[in-house]
Amino acid sequence: MISRRVIAVVAALSAATAVSACTPPRSPHQATSVAGRSTITGPVSWLLHASTDLGPARDAHVSTVVALSRRARPQRLLTWAREHGLQAQWSPGADWAAVTGPAVAMASAFGVPVRDYRSRSGQAFYAATNQASVPRAVAGEVTQVGRILSYRPRQLTALGRPRADVPANGLNPRQLLTAYNATSLASAGYTGKGSTVVFFEWSPPTQSDLDAFARQAGLPQFTVTMPGGSFSGPAGAVGETEMDVEVVHAIAPDARLVVVNADATVAGNDAGTVGQAIAKMYAATDSQFPGAVWSSSIGWECDRMWTAADLLPVEDALEHAEAHGTTSFTASGDTDGLECKGGQDFSAPPNQSDVGVDAVASLPAMTSVGGTTLSTDPAGNWVAEAAWDSPSSSIGTGGGVDQLAGRPAWQHAQGISNAGDSTHRLVPDVSADADPYTGVSLVMQGQPAEGGGTSQAAPIWAGLTVLMDDYLAQHGGHLIGAINPVLYRIAQGATRPAFHDVTLGGNAVYRAGPGYDPVTGLGTPVTANLVADILDVQKGTS
Repeated sequence: MISRRVIAVVAALSAATAVSACTPPRSPHQATSVAGRSTITGPVSWLLHASTDLGPARDAHVSTVVALSRRARPQRLLTWAREHGLQAQWSPGADWAAVTGPAVAMASAFGVPVRDYRSRSGQAFYAATNQASVPRAVAGEVTQVGRILSYRPRQLTALGRPRADVPANGLNPRQLLTAYNATSLASAGYTGKGSTVVFFEWSPPTQSDLDAFARQAGLPQFTVTMPGGSFSGPAGAVGETEMDVEVVHAIAPDARLVVVNADATVAGNDAGTVGQAIAKMYAATDSQFPGAVWSSSIGWECDRMWTAADLLPVEDALEHAEAHGTTSFTASGDTDGLECKGGQDFSAPPNQSDVGVDAVASLPAMTSVGGTTLSTDPAGNWVAEAAWDSPSSSIGTGGGVDQLAGRPAWQHAQGISNAGDSTHRLVPDVSADADPYTGVSLVMQGQPAEGGGTSQAAPIWAGLTVLMDDYLAQHGGHLIGAINPVLYRIAQGATRPAFHDVTLGGNAVYRAGPGYDPVTGLGTPVTANLVADILDVQKGTS
């Protein structure tokens, strides 16, 4: 599969939101039909079926948005609304208008039932049971009618979550370091000199974006090394590679950054299975860049698409690389714990067959990184975190029980949740900020953007690991290499608290809770404490 990331999702998610809210599709075959009304399907339909019907809506201020064909005064709409006991609100130059009024009038004017509901969580809301079409009287002037729905997604309601908030325009490098307690390392000169970070990608980064990011962040200008052939495989998500390398440069500005072409793992090649192709890529990378830190945001299908045998070459290649000092991080995925759900079937009602985790991310030798929603103060100081979950967009942190790999010894420790299965590998191992509304301040396609998804979380951990390797080398330690056993050992009891324990929220399958959970893993890093604890382990004093 191609990258599972929701990239920078100011470029992806936020842009998509802006399109749907302000500039609905204008093509003839995308516009709402002017005749009849359409049946609502997908998430709204499931929401209504799962909620309690309270009868005809009684709200006096029901509202919807309509799209306009021109940015001119919608006189027909204004007249039509007034004739139906409604009010149309339009601002000069806008290509949309709001239509509001009593529920009874809205139902009559648009020809759809509007009813009151109570969700399972107790939220009361109104909703049209059918999708309203464009009234004939305003056809041509109005091209599309929005939802008549007052439901607010779970992420936007008060369910014990902290308020998601970071400084305006996203976290700058110093704020990012502060949030995860790495400022003292950077200030002491641990900035990645002599270290290498490898990214496995589908496309090369745009140099002009990297230049603009460095200027914006006040960091040294940088380029990436790109060994191997040209990128001719599947196109990566827009801004994916830029996000990955910019995040690491924000944390470790003196590290060498290498982008490895992952085309051969899915394109025609002579390496046999996909697992073999991945292993071949890993082995070549290890040979050329031994002791590097790896960051990947690629998903190669869910665990149920593979057998354990298919993954043996990959696990072997990872173990060889870790023996040379490599630490490898990968995104746990952005499908909210439903990794086995097909892309085209994303809007199908979740069922047991959708539940799954990424196969390669679940290998014991791989460190799987889940996602959180981060809150900081204006300086970047950590305030709170919750599991990243955006059900209204069908995205959120991956995590759960792998069906292929057995439970590693280091996951049998006290306090490690069984998640209903005591014999298989659990993911993720750790987590970091992945919410596109609390992300890192980046540059993509020439524009300021905020990062997001677990593809942001993985390079955050990669960058912080570079700083920790740098610190260890200067204090009588050595490259971390296979980090999972160390992380779980420290979580069981160390001199200093090394993780922010994320206990709020969840994904579509599991809930976060105290200690390890299959949503955010052990938690997010308190980096200065974590590296001191790792040094104690390496010196045998812990």
